[in-house]
This record gives sequence, C-alpha cells and structure tokens, in this order.
Amino acid sequence: METQALHRGRLIDHIQLVVRDLPASQAFYAAILESLGVPMGGTGEGYFWADELFVTAVDSPAALGVLTGRHHLAFQAQDRAMVDKFYKAALAHGGQDHGAPGERAYHPGYYAAFVLDPDGNNIEAVYHGEAKRSAASVVIEF
Repeated sequence: METQALHRGRLIDHIQLVVRDLPASQAFYAAILESLGVPMGGTGEGYFWADELFVTAVDSPAALGVLTGRHHLAFQAQDRAMVDKFYKAALAHGGQDHGAPGERAYHPGYYAAFVLDPDGNNIEAVYHGEAKRSAASVVIEF
C-alpha cells in the first residue's frame, strides 16, 4: 500500500447507536473507551456519549423506537498494547470475540482486534503502526 495522509475530524460529526439495553452498553463502552484513553463525555436520561459517539436507549426520544442495526466502528489505538487492552476490556464487559488481536493483511503494520458489542455491532480497535500525527485531537470550542 502506498503512503498516504489520513485526515481525522473532518468527515464524521457524530455517530448514534440505538441499543436495547442501555446499562449493558454503557458498561461495555465505558470499559473499552477507558482502555483507549478516551473519557466519557457525559450521560443523561436514556443516553451517554464520548467524543463523536452517542448511544441512546431504544425508548429515548432521540431513538424514535427504532434500533440502528449492525454497524462497524473502528477506534484508533496508540499502540499494540492498547489494542490488546481494548480486547480484554471488551470481553470482560459483555463483548464477544470477533477477531483476537493480531496483524491483518489490510496493510503492513495493521494491528487490530474485533469484538461484538451487546447489540451485535462489530467494534474494532486498530493501530496502523508508527505514524506522525499533526495533533492528538481536533478541539472545537463553541
């Protein structure tokens, strides 16, 4: 694969997952986000969020009574150890194995783990190998 510049923070504003069991999902996502060094943003009646991810209960006003269906979300990891930590945290908090940590053939150095969350979403943590980041994150204040 040829060298490329990847941009983060300009395509996706937010992602909403609508789940059956909000407490189970909150325990799962709190654990995996902590393993990735991402703090929870907040919680409210029928929802929780962290950065671009919003998770709502199926009976919340934002969900309109409809589950979102199966999605694949890939979270960035800072190194291989973080991928391993993500995988262990996911399995310990209601996730199901969907691909143990290891190198994948997507490109040299692609190290990832896959789990299914409590609603069957395919959740991945990936480390692409050594790279230079222009910033740790994009900060938007309003």
